[in-house]
Amino acid sequence: MTENPVEGITDSSVIDNALKSIDNISLVRVSGRLVRVNGILLECVGCRLAIGQRCRVEGSDSIFVEAQVVGFDRDVTYLMPFKPPSGLISGARVFPGYDESEQLIDDSWLGRVVNGLGEPIDGKGALGGETPLIQQLPQIHPLMRRAVAEPLDVGVKAINGLFTIGKGQRVGLMAGSGVGKSVLLGMITRYTQADVVVVGLIGERGREVNEFIAHSLQAAGMAKSVVVAAPADESPLMRIKAAEICHSIATYYRDKGKDVLLLVDSLTRYAMAQREIALSLGEPPATKGYPPSAFSVIPRLAESAGNSNGKGTMTAIYTVLAEGDDQQDPVVDCARAVLDGHIVLSRQLAESGHYPAIDIGQSISRCMSQIASTEHIKSASHLKKLYADYISIKPLIPLGGYIPGADANADKAVNSYPAIAHFLYQEVSQSASLATTVAQLATLYTGST
Repeated sequence: MTENPVEGITDSSVIDNALKSIDNISLVRVSGRLVRVNGILLECVGCRLAIGQRCRVEGSDSIFVEAQVVGFDRDVTYLMPFKPPSGLISGARVFPGYDESEQLIDDSWLGRVVNGLGEPIDGKGALGGETPLIQQLPQIHPLMRRAVAEPLDVGVKAINGLFTIGKGQRVGLMAGSGVGKSVLLGMITRYTQADVVVVGLIGERGREVNEFIAHSLQAAGMAKSVVVAAPADESPLMRIKAAEICHSIATYYRDKGKDVLLLVDSLTRYAMAQREIALSLGEPPATKGYPPSAFSVIPRLAESAGNSNGKGTMTAIYTVLAEGDDQQDPVVDCARAVLDGHIVLSRQLAESGHYPAIDIGQSISRCMSQIASTEHIKSASHLKKLYADYISIKPLIPLGGYIPGADANADKAVNSYPAIAHFLYQEVSQSASLATTVAQLATLYTGST
């Protein structure tokens, strides 16, 4: 037996270690077989796969399609690909649990655009990282949630003044199509005082991704943002993954002590993606074609946002598409029940040229009473009352049903409306800080009493 003078070890120990390593080499590679492609589902037999497990399906020309297990029926396992499958053949091998490199994240993600798998799609090279990124939706224990105690300046007068959002609050932005949701989101993204902004563009038009970055975010907003894009032509699984990875990225920056603003456009497209998967698996439709699981994923997603017991905060704003401007749409109703407030956009205001088209009568912030001063709340309530009085009188004015001097409250509402409308109107290029908005609201309150 000889000793290696450099390593200080014997030749026999090297041989022993080599022999032991042979035992750890897998001589058999387990695989299943692809037996059917049914719409967006792949059906596999021949191997045991767990729900949520990733796998690879062998295609033609040795190209592999990445997929995830979404269900099973006896011996048949249902897979869904992350990207549109092509080149698949009957009997193709399915390899479970392939080696997956751990995804890392750090501040180099700021200013980048990624897809639902966290892969860069902006052509700026590979992403850096030093901390593992959570692959599943982050969970916060109810007793470990820190209360919403501070306001977050979003730079929009109507929101800062009348529906103040707190750090850690979750809010729904509800409107029909073409009413200005994306424009309002862009304003919030540029003008917010949050340290980091995470934007999820889920299931929207593909052209909106570049337009949102170029026109809404612009260079200043993009520098502190991470954009996750999964347009409408992506698979439903990719859209779901994109919505979930938004929360994982926001959680990372929150746990670093940052004030994070998460914007998801839209929650409805997320529910629609879940509907596509559930219906493909045979789940029966319930309300307006949505299966029950489509409504169960919304609270699970929303509950992964918010504050933890650390120093950072995570505020979330979800856009919700009200089909046909129906505020009783099932997804709208579900979101309204689980979120901490909702901001409703009015098509009538948008058509009249009033932007942002926020209907202050139907909107509310459930955390405003915890974060705003008594004077602020009193001024906001007074303005809402004057606005509501004017809206009730407005149809009577052209008909001659309103007589000045007959009702002091009606006179006050009519006389105050021009100043209220001017306060609520805001140009896209204008920013309104929280302090300035509160001061203007107090002046308006003093002038109308």
